[in-house]
Amino acid sequence: MEIKFQSKEESKKNQEEEFLALSREERFLRFIELSNSILKFPSKTDKSDDSNFQLIRKK
Repeated sequence: MEIKFQSKEESKKNQEEEFLALSREERFLRFIELSNSILKFPSKTDKSDDSNFQLIRKK
């Protein structure tokens, strides 16, 4: 494990450079992985509650 001391701007620049170095397919896969990992976090909302207002687009 490596510890780096850098400013917020430097950190964001490094993250952006690393992300842009990925291919389009790798970027998409990272997005899907991130989306799936977000679902694992606990939530205060009840997912079985269907009383929310919904917009449904019909073709």
